[in-house]
Amino acid sequence: MDSRGAQRSSPGLLFVLSGPSGVGKDVLLDRMKASDLPYHFTVTTTTRPMRENEIDGRDYHFVTPDRFKQMIDGDELLEWAEVYGNYYGVPKAQVVDALGQGRDVVIKIDVQGAATIREKAPGGVFIFLEAPNLQELADRLTARMTESSEALRTRIETAAQEMDQAPSFDYRVVNHSGRLGEAVAEVERIISAERARPHGDIFAEGS
Repeated sequence: MDSRGAQRSSPGLLFVLSGPSGVGKDVLLDRMKASDLPYHFTVTTTTRPMRENEIDGRDYHFVTPDRFKQMIDGDELLEWAEVYGNYYGVPKAQVVDALGQGRDVVIKIDVQGAATIREKAPGGVFIFLEAPNLQELADRLTARMTESSEALRTRIETAAQEMDQAPSFDYRVVNHSGRLGEAVAEVERIISAERARPHGDIFAEGS
């Protein structure tokens, strides 16, 4: 039996996967989920409209702005942020519960959110997924055809700024077009290597 991601009696580890929009975070996680290893993949809560082929509770938890505000006021979110006019947040309970069960938790989040989580969970492992260069990333965003030209320009400009944050992450993984399997394998190697290292507390005191 493959021991990667196996449930343990000791607390699990927290892995935060981040990177610019369009770099391939979703497809990479889909490939990891298909491996049937028992990682806990958090499901982000958002106020943005559901896209075609998305399923509530699988891709995101879709809520109204009023419900999201209730979650903020109730301290139900590990992290939340406004991104491109919509709100996104990571439910705290599912992270804490999974870690307590000895499961490794994988959070997919934007670069802004990763910085917030690092403040609250400095014992996490932070992985930056990137494209080979900005032009290739811009081409991927354009090919999605999910936004207006103005929104697309904003995403590309933001992506350029986010790429400058890569050196602050523990690991960097390049996702080359047509070579997704290599990026998945690299992330899983990182998880295996971190599991072999001693780790202290994940969360900062009071978080």
